[in-house]
Amino acid sequence: MRTRKLGRAAVAAAGAAGLVAIAAAGASAASSSATPARPPLKLVAGSIDVTLDNQPDYGVDLDLGTHLVAGNGPVEVRATRATYASPVVATQYVNGKATRQLPKGLVTNFGGLGKFLHVTITDAAGKKVLDRDQTICLNGEGSRTRPDAPATSPYPDGCSANPFTQGAVWGLQTGWSARTYDYNEAPVKLANGKYKATVTVNKAYRDFFRIPAKEASVKLNLTVEKAPDCLRGCGVGKSLAAKSAVLKPNAARPTGKASVPKGPKPDLRPVPAWGIEVAPGDAGTPDANKDFLQFSATVWNAGPSPLVLDGFRRQGKDLMDAYQYFYDAHGKQVGYHNTGTLEWDGRPGHNHWHFTDFARYSLLNAKQSEVVRSQKEAFCLAATDSIDYTVKNANWHPDNTDLHTACGDHGSLSVREVLDVGSGDTYVQTLPGQSFDITNLANGTYYVQVTANPEHRLYESSTTNNVALRKVILGGTLHHRTVKVPPVGVINIP
Repeated sequence: MRTRKLGRAAVAAAGAAGLVAIAAAGASAASSSATPARPPLKLVAGSIDVTLDNQPDYGVDLDLGTHLVAGNGPVEVRATRATYASPVVATQYVNGKATRQLPKGLVTNFGGLGKFLHVTITDAAGKKVLDRDQTICLNGEGSRTRPDAPATSPYPDGCSANPFTQGAVWGLQTGWSARTYDYNEAPVKLANGKYKATVTVNKAYRDFFRIPAKEASVKLNLTVEKAPDCLRGCGVGKSLAAKSAVLKPNAARPTGKASVPKGPKPDLRPVPAWGIEVAPGDAGTPDANKDFLQFSATVWNAGPSPLVLDGFRRQGKDLMDAYQYFYDAHGKQVGYHNTGTLEWDGRPGHNHWHFTDFARYSLLNAKQSEVVRSQKEAFCLAATDSIDYTVKNANWHPDNTDLHTACGDHGSLSVREVLDVGSGDTYVQTLPGQSFDITNLANGTYYVQVTANPEHRLYESSTTNNVALRKVILGGTLHHRTVKVPPVGVINIP
């Protein structure tokens, strides 16, 4: 099963109770004035007394229970990269319009506002034991902090981790909070004991967002203690359960004349392969004496229309007929066409319905001729990664973000699979079929080719951008193969 790693859940004595206190303070302020003066952003502590668990052979997740709270208006930042060779540019938006760019060097990737906070920790003797910056995701865990705040937030959940993301939208709704802890941060080593912690918004961001100094820093009493036994390897973490209602296909196969009307269509684009490594075959299988080149691949929808597929099962068979639906500029369904089939895949790690011929993986030689083709050509579609939420009609809240919502089970009579605008579908390198057999290949230069919609079964706005290549250099000896992966532009991730 494909899932996105959301990180470790910290164990801190700060959280819901602290936010209730923030909300109460907001209610009091609201009662004294119709629109009280508030800073654009404010750093708030859920509690000034924080206890963190110290886990043996791991350390301490530095979740200090601090939150960033928006004032009388939302705070929105959009980050974009013109090409894979271009730097990330972050721009503040107000009422949907670009206003000013953040200073160069503050945002260098799509993980959030880099070096937004500075954390200093001193021990009981006053000795500094930790001094580091911390990235902030405005789309982080949060909630309303006062009664006059809007009931919902339009902004996406989380900050993208795909290495080839091209555009992101980060925002904090009026009166909402965002937890400042970055789940991707490495744990720290702290001895059990008492500490003082100071968390401060760095000056560059204070100046840019005009945050008063008194609203940009908190001081905390920190206690680090031995973790309870149940936390050692007992699966503390965030649930990946579906966060929205299951997507439902139409009640029956479409009727009437099939048609492909003019108007908006999806635009499928692959990104270069990533997560590339060499590995031996699984012990105890026929592949045990082989070498494989494993990789992850992402195909995304640049829009401006979602890719919507319904599958209807052929009676008594592990096969469904697939139909693609088309929508006008207002989102009204205006046509459909048969686009092939969906097949049942019962292999471990899958166990769901796959659309046939969604993508194709090939290994090309130095002359870019195919030498090996991956066995995998069928896929369950899900919006696992945000790739560019700045494109037209991007859906910042796709419904099917994991396989539980879209791919069905062996007893399903129908399924609906959707790849929404702005999102990508990623298959990681550990899944069956996600590799090339390189046992008998000579060392040298090759290319991993990812092709979207290879048989043109799906109807798109363009098919000129359906191929992506990633250069790899194989070396080593049998069962000791190596691979070097040159960067793509400024993206130096194998």
